[in-house]
Amino acid sequence: MRVVIGEDQALFREGLARLLTESGFEVVAQAGDAADLLRKVGAHRPGVVVTDVRMPPDHTDDGLRAAREIRDRYPGTSVLVLSQYVVERAALELIGERPEGVGYLLKDRVRDLDGFIDAIRRVATGGSALDPEVVGRLIGRREDPLAELTEREREVLVLMAEGRSNQGIAGRLVVTDHAVEKHVNNLLRKLDIRPGPGEHRRVLAVLAFLRTAAA
Repeated sequence: MRVVIGEDQALFREGLARLLTESGFEVVAQAGDAADLLRKVGAHRPGVVVTDVRMPPDHTDDGLRAAREIRDRYPGTSVLVLSQYVVERAALELIGERPEGVGYLLKDRVRDLDGFIDAIRRVATGGSALDPEVVGRLIGRREDPLAELTEREREVLVLMAEGRSNQGIAGRLVVTDHAVEKHVNNLLRKLDIRPGPGEHRRVLAVLAFLRTAAA
């Protein structure tokens, strides 16, 4: 999988490039500002773009705006945005109406190398990777019908919104696949989300529900 990295801090950028290369990705270009990122994505047409939110020239949300433009210009390119802190609305604007192949993670998640690489692979294959803190804040802002969920169902919902499969959720919570399936069915029923065929459609339904929290 070909990757372009957008990050203005050279040390962090080189660290990302090395990590991705060692994990089997092909880093075809690196950019230190938003304009250069857009140019290099247009030139190389990567499968995945990993970019920081804050980049030159304005050092505000240049990287995020570039990420949204990349998703508009090149629908086949997946985008994973890294941020120093959580901005719920920015994350949901990035997702927009097309949650496939998009992720928003805190930079601290990079310390969990296996989890970070797993998130990139999910995004690269058309899945999603929404930071648990983003999901947690959105859930915390909803009163109804999330109030009907049990504590365990909320935990499952967070992991679903991260893009994890039933097997992945079971491994994280140390429960059986059957138990996870039961929790998923219960919370989908309580949230009035119709279960669809396949894990991906289910995650998209949950993300669509969470987007209403920013309204």
